[in-house]
Amino acid sequence: MEPIRRFDLALPGDRAGSVTLACRGAGQGRVRVLLLHGFPEAAFVWDEVMLRLAPQAACVAPNLRGFAGSSSPADAAAYKARHVVGDVAAAIEALGAPLDLLVAHDWGGALAWSLAAQRPELMKRLLIINSPHPATFLRELRHSAAQQAASTYMNFLCRPDAESLLAEDDFRRLWPFFGDGPAWLTPQVRDQYRQAWRNEGRGLTGGLNYYRASPLRPGHGAGDALHSLVLPDEAVTVRVPTTVLWGEQDHALLPGLLDGLERWVLQLTLHRVPQGSHWLVHEQPGLVAEHIAALLG
Repeated sequence: MEPIRRFDLALPGDRAGSVTLACRGAGQGRVRVLLLHGFPEAAFVWDEVMLRLAPQAACVAPNLRGFAGSSSPADAAAYKARHVVGDVAAAIEALGAPLDLLVAHDWGGALAWSLAAQRPELMKRLLIINSPHPATFLRELRHSAAQQAASTYMNFLCRPDAESLLAEDDFRRLWPFFGDGPAWLTPQVRDQYRQAWRNEGRGLTGGLNYYRASPLRPGHGAGDALHSLVLPDEAVTVRVPTTVLWGEQDHALLPGLLDGLERWVLQLTLHRVPQGSHWLVHEQPGLVAEHIAALLG
C-alpha cells in the first residue's frame, strides 16, 4: 500500500493575506477527490479512507486554514466564511476543477455547503458527513431547545481563554469531545491529535477562530447576531448532486437538522447510520470509503 504523501499548497492571497495549506494525499489517476476535516481534527483523519481509495482515485486532504501546519492568522476576522470558503475554492482550482467529488465533515462540511451553493461548477458531486446545512442549523438554533443545549459548547469555544483551558493537563477538556474512550482513540491516534493541537507552537487558536467568526451558535439574548441573520434561499440552495451520510448517535448535531433538508438540497440522497456517532470517519472508515467509491462509479 502506497504511503501518504505530504505537500504544501500555496494559494493566491485575499484580503486576509496569502495562505498555504499543508496537505496529505494518496492515489493517482484522473478521478479527483478533496476531503475536508473539522474541529478538533486535522487532515490525518482521512488517511485510512484515502489509502482505501488510492487504487481508484487521487485524493487530497488539506489541513484547513488555522490547523496543523497550515497558515494560521491570529485575527478571528481572517476566518470569516468568505476567507475560509475562498481557500477551498482556490485549492480546487489549483488542483484542477471540477473535482469529481468533494467530501467534508463537521467544519469542513460548513465550508463545503457554502461552496456548493456559490460555486457549483467546482465539483461534480458532494458528500457531507455529519455537518448541518446552514439553513437547517439556523432554524434549529432558533427554535429547538434540544439543539440549543447540544450546541452550548460552541460558546465555550469562543471564550478568550479557551485555548489555555483546553490545553491544560494534556488537553484534558478536549478528549471528552470524542466520547467515553472510543476504541479507535488508540495511543497512536492520541499522539497524532496532540501534535495537531500543538500546531508547531501555535496551539488551538486557528481552529477556535472558526467559532469566533461565525454567527451560527446559540444566542445569549435577543440582540445576538443569530436572531438577525438572514440566509436567502438563493444563497444556500445546493444544486450539485449531494449525498449526506449521518451518524445518528451524534450528541452535538441532532437528527432534527436533517428535517426539511430537501428544500435547500435539490438532488439529495440521505443515508442514516443508526449506530454511528459524529466521529464516523474514525469509527467506520471502510463504510465512508465504500460510499465514496460508489459515488465515483
